[in-house]
Amino acid sequence: MRVTVAAVAVTLFGPFLAAGANAAPPAPGPDGGAAGANWLAAEDGPQQYPNINIQWDVPITMSDGTVLKGNVYRPADPSGRPIDAPTPTIVNLTPYSKLVSNLMDHAQSIPGLSDALLEFVRGIDMSGTPLSGVTDLTKAVAGGELRNFTVDRQFIKSGYTQVVVDVRGTGFSQGTWDMLRDREQQDTVEVIDWTRQQPWSNGRIGMNGLSYSGINQVQVAAKRPEGLQAIFPVVPGSDLINDVLAPGGGFGFNFIPLWLSLVNGMKLVPDVASAFNGTFDMKWLADRAKDPLTFMDVLVNAYTTTRLDDLDPRAKELLNQNSGPRQAWLGDPSRIQIPTFVSGGWHDLFTYSESKIYNAIDVAPGQKQLFMGNTYHLTSGNEYGKPGLPPRLDVLQHAWFDRWLKDIDNGIDNYGPVTLRQQGGGWISTDSFAEPEEGTGSDDPEYRRMYLSANHTGTATSAYDGALTADATGDTDRLTVGPGLTGVCSNDSSQATMGLLAVFVACGADSRIQETNGLTFTSEPVAEPTTVSGRIAVRLNTVQDAADGYWVTTVNDVAPDGQSSVLSSGQLMASLRDVDEDNSSKSANGDYTDPRPFSSLDHHRPTTPGEATTLDIGLPATEAVLQPGHRLRVDVYAGNFPKGLPILPMLIDTGLQPQHLQLDPEQPSFVNVPIKGNPGW
Repeated sequence: MRVTVAAVAVTLFGPFLAAGANAAPPAPGPDGGAAGANWLAAEDGPQQYPNINIQWDVPITMSDGTVLKGNVYRPADPSGRPIDAPTPTIVNLTPYSKLVSNLMDHAQSIPGLSDALLEFVRGIDMSGTPLSGVTDLTKAVAGGELRNFTVDRQFIKSGYTQVVVDVRGTGFSQGTWDMLRDREQQDTVEVIDWTRQQPWSNGRIGMNGLSYSGINQVQVAAKRPEGLQAIFPVVPGSDLINDVLAPGGGFGFNFIPLWLSLVNGMKLVPDVASAFNGTFDMKWLADRAKDPLTFMDVLVNAYTTTRLDDLDPRAKELLNQNSGPRQAWLGDPSRIQIPTFVSGGWHDLFTYSESKIYNAIDVAPGQKQLFMGNTYHLTSGNEYGKPGLPPRLDVLQHAWFDRWLKDIDNGIDNYGPVTLRQQGGGWISTDSFAEPEEGTGSDDPEYRRMYLSANHTGTATSAYDGALTADATGDTDRLTVGPGLTGVCSNDSSQATMGLLAVFVACGADSRIQETNGLTFTSEPVAEPTTVSGRIAVRLNTVQDAADGYWVTTVNDVAPDGQSSVLSSGQLMASLRDVDEDNSSKSANGDYTDPRPFSSLDHHRPTTPGEATTLDIGLPATEAVLQPGHRLRVDVYAGNFPKGLPILPMLIDTGLQPQHLQLDPEQPSFVNVPIKGNPGW
């Protein structure tokens, strides 16, 4: 083996050289400035070690005897022999099978071919066409998200070990899938403990991964296991009921069945290699035979049972706020005391939670970071890595762990701490975002009511074209909207398909198709750039013709050419209208900014047909700029199919009847919206 003087120098002094070269440079702006250039060099430049070594399907025995399987990726010399020195270690737990992670990693690592393919994909640009959303997907592929989902070989070669583990009951691991609940969370703690005690680990542990693997990072960090020192969750959630399972009580009919089918299908793929070499795990087979389709029977029960009292007990658990499984799903980010970098998007599945996670974490800004793109679940990383834009996700991840697991003073803690892509604008860095007490400080947005009025504006083709006004009117009209199917092509459907439907501009970025079956309320055009920054709440004075109603509302940016782009969206079953006051927030004007519903059967209150019912609907926080000539719009719908569909007992209660918005000066309907600037309203 030929060893050069330069190679020896890098091996012996690389960490110190890196620390000196990157010593606390400033990190101004979303691109990170000079520090950002150093982070890019640390990820894309020559690394300390030339190779990686992979140990396949390493058994990790849990306290109850269940064996999980993990792949261990270690830095290696040119011959592929793992280095002797212990390293910081990154743990990733996935339900999507580490086999998929491994295949995707190898697909990105074919010499010559992979780089050429990535360049080809990166070059696909369909901007300005009806399929311009395709560009977001192709840019995301090259934006570092895949390395966060799989493994990052550059990162490992720089002196980290990566451990990728199939969660209980998925992939090649034994057991029954526990779906982010107590036993699985305990498994994560035990995997971290096992990892820090291995001879190849120096005991300093981080966690990474996106979506499910981001959620379990937030969960386990709140448990404060020994050795866990930093996490980098991409598109994580915390309040999983109000994020995706049943936000406002409207079951996630589009996403949940597809997701359950994906995980259950992949967990049935056997370890073929072990079958050929005589090491096949018969316990794995027995576990899969006992529970081949986890929770699919509960889903079927929810849509075939006509009475709430007759639901499967497991379904009732999910719809009861006091049940053990429900409480296990409700994370407590306020207990997190380690550096945490939260990356999300305005149209992600977990937008509601992402800024709330950041605000709750109990560390100083800088040690916690919030990074929000104008993205869906699958398109994180779609607008990064170019001059003036933020670094790629893999670059930020590398810098984050260098700072907190290797103590390299590279300035990442001076980034942000809040980095946002304004809808309708560009990237900004700020000190805070969507804090519960927002609206009380001199630099905070001003919360103001905008009232829903029956006055026509002539700006929309909708079931009713109303106005959005700064002053209350004396309107006493009753406006009617019925369930329909225009939501099949909508921003909400695009969100529920993780961004796949958003390839069509007419669905993801334009609500005019959906609005043909909705009530629209549109403001006058703004006179100057006007920022909408923070959480939004809509109050509706409603009348049902049945025992329940399903209400959906969006806040939109309407361009002079009529394009209506959703900024944020919320929904609520009228029977689940009770607000959890202890976990909600209000602005200085006394109106809700985050009216969090209980979404629990013990707060189920059917409506009285014909009587007025007040609903407070919370919308996830957003950051947007209305450019001069643009208008603010509130859309109101009676249903949200296919993103949401009430379970059968509640659907029967709605009778699929038309729903009514009763405009009443004594009980006004309005949006409480956070504004910066002078729109001229």
